[in-house]
Amino acid sequence: MQQIEKELRQFVIDNFLFGQGDVQFKNDDSFMERGIIDSTGVLELVAFLEKKYQIKVGSEDLIPDNLDSITNLRRFLENKLQIA
Repeated sequence: MQQIEKELRQFVIDNFLFGQGDVQFKNDDSFMERGIIDSTGVLELVAFLEKKYQIKVGSEDLIPDNLDSITNLRRFLENKLQIA
């Protein structure tokens, strides 16, 4: 799971913080509340998840409980990929 969290964090830093790795955020920090990802960014994030992890993100999956933090993303991916 650490590898997935690392990949997700790097994607967020590269694509939404424009490589500014000095911007600190915790795995549980809300992307929306911190202003890291907006509604358009969610679409970019979903495209990344579908391509990188070869999953399908349905409209029913587009909720903050799945996509609004590194922790939520990891949990969502674990369920989609059936990783224990």
